[in-house]
Amino acid sequence: MFDIKRVYRAASVADALRALQDDPDSILIAGGTDVLIRVREGKMAGASLVSIHELPELTGVHRAADGTIVIGSCTPFAAITANEIIQTHIPALGIAVDQVGGPQTRETGTIGGNLCNGATSADSAPMMLALNAELVLQSAQGTRIVPSTEFHTAPGHTVRRRDEILTEIRIRPENYQGFGGHYTKYGKRAAMEIATLGCAALVKLAENKKTISQLRLAYGVAAPTPIRCPEAEAIAAGHILDDALLDEIAQAAARHAAPRSSWRASREFRLQLIEELARRTIRAAAEQAGGVC
Repeated sequence: MFDIKRVYRAASVADALRALQDDPDSILIAGGTDVLIRVREGKMAGASLVSIHELPELTGVHRAADGTIVIGSCTPFAAITANEIIQTHIPALGIAVDQVGGPQTRETGTIGGNLCNGATSADSAPMMLALNAELVLQSAQGTRIVPSTEFHTAPGHTVRRRDEILTEIRIRPENYQGFGGHYTKYGKRAAMEIATLGCAALVKLAENKKTISQLRLAYGVAAPTPIRCPEAEAIAAGHILDDALLDEIAQAAARHAAPRSSWRASREFRLQLIEELARRTIRAAAEQAGGVC
């Protein structure tokens, strides 16, 4: 049983914002795959919910005239993976969100909820960092755009205020065109698993298809929040992709990370994973970019 005080089903974003203002204790809910678990566990007992589930204005993927890919925050993971625009331009994002939970979760859970939950284990978060995604937050006072690199602030916390709705995610063309990408998730099970570690990489290659022009490397569960690894990225630029370079990048990523021990894995094991997943994921991303590895 769910101990819920009331559920208000918003008719639009404006209606949802009004409902959030009218009830200062209300909580936003989209797919509910995170919120309802907390309610069931008693962490949010007696919650008053404002539902934005399946609002048309928050659902779907389109490509703007300037090439920017726009993803509605309430778009389910499965719909993102299957979307032709994502498959054509950012298949690595489809790979990442296709590893969230099981089929039922992917049909219901939303990318906006995954990000706003604030968990460092969110499978969508590392790829959003690598893509330099922009997150659009709307409140009754107006709209603001937050870079994905500034969105997560602490475990379970983001810059989103209670009265704000994440309406869409924007990925500009310069952040995906010419890149190959990949996401690797390590867990003890092949499905229905929270990541022990997640690694996202985007690689842009020079004309010789051997030299890295640009690398983006990001992790989940490698620190209290999802992280990018700028030192490791800088090492790669202008160098031929080989085992020695991968080792150097992997070691730099491990130095930048700050994993902790948990019941899923020790800090020491996660540091090993950070290095190994960097090697595997960067090589896979380079292959997607047409590289000769």
